[in-house]
Amino acid sequence: MIIFMIQYLYYFMVFKNRMLALSNKKYFPFKIFVTFIFLGLFFSNSLFAQQKYSISGVVQDAANGEELIGATLTIKEANTGVATNEYGFFSITLPQGEYTLIVSYLGYKEFTQVVSLNANQKLNIDLSPESTQLKEVVVSSEKVDKNVREVQMSVAQIDIKQIRKIPALLGEVDVVRSVQLLPGVSTVGEGATGFNVRGGNIDQNLILIDEAPVYNSAHLFGFFSVFNPDAVKDVKLIKGGIPANYGGRLSSILDVRLKDGNSKKFAVKGGLGLIFSRLALEGPINKGKGSYVIAGRRSYVDVVGKPFLTGAFEGLKAYFYDVTAKANYSLGAKDKIYLSGYLGRDVFGSGFQFNWGSANTSFRWNHIFNNKLFMNVTSFYSNYDYRLGTINTTTGGDGFEWKSNIINTSIKPDFTWYLNPKNTVTFGFQSLYYNFKPGTAKVTVQNQESFITLPDKYGLENALYAANEQTVNDKLSLQYGLRFSSFSFLGPSKSYQFRDNDLGDRKSFVSVTNHSWGENIKTYYNFEPRLSAKYQLNEASAIKTSYNRTVQYIHLVSNTAASVPLDVWTPSTNNIKPQYADQVALGYFRNFGQNNDYETSIEGYYKKMGNQLEYVDEADLLLNEFLEGDLLSGKGRAYGLELYLKKNTGRFTGWISYTLSKTERQTNGVNRNEWYNSRFDRPHNLNVVASYDLTERISVSANVIFASGTPITLQTDKYIYEGMPVAHDATMRRNNYRIPNTYRLDLSATYKCKKIEGRKYTWDIVFAVYNATNRRNPFSIFRKASDPDFNFVGPNDTNIKVPNQTANIRYSIIGSIIPAITYNFSF
Repeated sequence: MIIFMIQYLYYFMVFKNRMLALSNKKYFPFKIFVTFIFLGLFFSNSLFAQQKYSISGVVQDAANGEELIGATLTIKEANTGVATNEYGFFSITLPQGEYTLIVSYLGYKEFTQVVSLNANQKLNIDLSPESTQLKEVVVSSEKVDKNVREVQMSVAQIDIKQIRKIPALLGEVDVVRSVQLLPGVSTVGEGATGFNVRGGNIDQNLILIDEAPVYNSAHLFGFFSVFNPDAVKDVKLIKGGIPANYGGRLSSILDVRLKDGNSKKFAVKGGLGLIFSRLALEGPINKGKGSYVIAGRRSYVDVVGKPFLTGAFEGLKAYFYDVTAKANYSLGAKDKIYLSGYLGRDVFGSGFQFNWGSANTSFRWNHIFNNKLFMNVTSFYSNYDYRLGTINTTTGGDGFEWKSNIINTSIKPDFTWYLNPKNTVTFGFQSLYYNFKPGTAKVTVQNQESFITLPDKYGLENALYAANEQTVNDKLSLQYGLRFSSFSFLGPSKSYQFRDNDLGDRKSFVSVTNHSWGENIKTYYNFEPRLSAKYQLNEASAIKTSYNRTVQYIHLVSNTAASVPLDVWTPSTNNIKPQYADQVALGYFRNFGQNNDYETSIEGYYKKMGNQLEYVDEADLLLNEFLEGDLLSGKGRAYGLELYLKKNTGRFTGWISYTLSKTERQTNGVNRNEWYNSRFDRPHNLNVVASYDLTERISVSANVIFASGTPITLQTDKYIYEGMPVAHDATMRRNNYRIPNTYRLDLSATYKCKKIEGRKYTWDIVFAVYNATNRRNPFSIFRKASDPDFNFVGPNDTNIKVPNQTANIRYSIIGSIIPAITYNFSF
């Protein structure tokens, strides 16, 4: 702890000195912003100088001991409250007196207790799950009003129970596909890796699993996510108004929290599907002082399909596996430790294979200094590697193997100070060390091996942050903070110098400089202010606004239609500047119904982005030592309107989301220096998610998805070369065409076993139909020239040979109905 405090003081002094050094007028607004923070804290604390005491503790699930994230605690007499943090911890400070404490959480029975507050008290609360008796209207004990009460906007929190109801590909519950159904979130097409948020690229999303980063969130090229639903407890997506304790990405935060494990009893959960099966074990450690959960999955397409794989497909490997594990242990009343880990890998191919995987582990320590000060220290290790080639080369044969890695480690002490009922302060710092391995290749020709190795790149990212959530009065609440970040491109490595040519052309190589270990090659500093405000119109409605600046120091290098797991990551260097974005948002939030059964919101946003990567024509991105000479720097803008309607209670639940948006880029030397649509621009995006409980044992669900087609670049004319047509674009326009719209209907039905008192074994069967309308949604379109062996399909499915012609070929990933059945069990 002493080491952490010394390091914290060191970064604080660096921050203070940096602030003093930036005393010119350019940084004057930041100085005013910081002054506003500290003055606000000083005066708000002075107003609460009377005798006060605190109630603090943890809210847990009474059935399994899981800590409940975001449970609401309300003090009836004081008309104030607080929500539990990511570890179920809460603290409320009040003047001496008697109060009624009300604790609520969706799907749980409300807890009420009268507290006589004449000294600091610790109160751990167990909430019992509600019974699921079927009625025409099921009234939850909790009024779902967090969306209008909380200051933060542009946030979607999805419970894993909601995710399980959503129809999914091959009947398998999927976290990332569920996120894609939210407003402001899109993807370039079926089977694409990752997702896009408010005009950002997929690398601009910070995806966390128990606070450790995930660089590739997909299995099987985007068809399934890496998150095992049996191990996931909570999923939260932050699209705007990003708090100061998050950084390193421009567009969003996807914070996935794993289950702690059942601390009451041993339990087993699993499922058998057509593509893969899964199994999860959880139970207590040392009589409930801790708990664990371990969950694994393995696909078996290669096993069941082996008898049918002949010819070119003989020996095909197409599988993935992952293991997710977590354990926690209480060291006493004030200390608790957590250890989480993830290991996963994909293999695809026959003689030539694609192979990628991740290994993550995070260690966290919770410490309660007193009733007001909570600390969490997180340290993680992450290793994402990706490779391709002929893995097994026969004697005397030719072969090729390529491998690349990104490895990073981090430490992050984070403090929450519950100053008084009107102010909650968060502060801390984070330090991340990166090791980029751009590529090592082995080429085998006639049993002679040669190697191509690109130099490693190293980087150190540091951030110091502080923020305060303040209730100004009954109507107005604020959340303001500041993040100061830096990134250093370090040795041992090489730095390259280039000479600019004509706009849009490849830069000319000039020289290279070798740098020793730890040498500072280039350092960047950035201020990232964050501000959110909420004005409460009445109990059921509020207006919110937010502004945030975000900075990103690492980049995904990819010029394909959709990013693939083999795309290369690179840090900011002397040639590649950090990306940055400024986003403002304004929204109206309203609840309807007797018990706030309906939740609605309308949000508008505008985002401006700088230093966005673009590429020269025919850029060489793989194993190119002079890659930085093929990169261009541009700017982007995105703006839109998001509509959201959600029904939380009753037999019929679900939501409707609609996004009207525009996403553009501008790069000198590209598209005649004019603005053009980005590759993931979808003006219209409509998602309907619905679930209906027919009986206590039978429920049905459906998804309806409609989205505008994404832009692509197609040639506008052709010329004849040696008797063959060659496509050509004389206009030099980028993304000049848009593929047809996407539409899909998914259906599912769940049949549960009959509940018998005393029986521990339960099961359910999920029947699912993906793409129920049998639609071939286009993923991309490419132009192909005719040749003597190429036939175009004409009327009545006749083959027509057309000499010296070109045709646009529509490519679809999924072109048929995909039925599935999954058997889930638990005991």
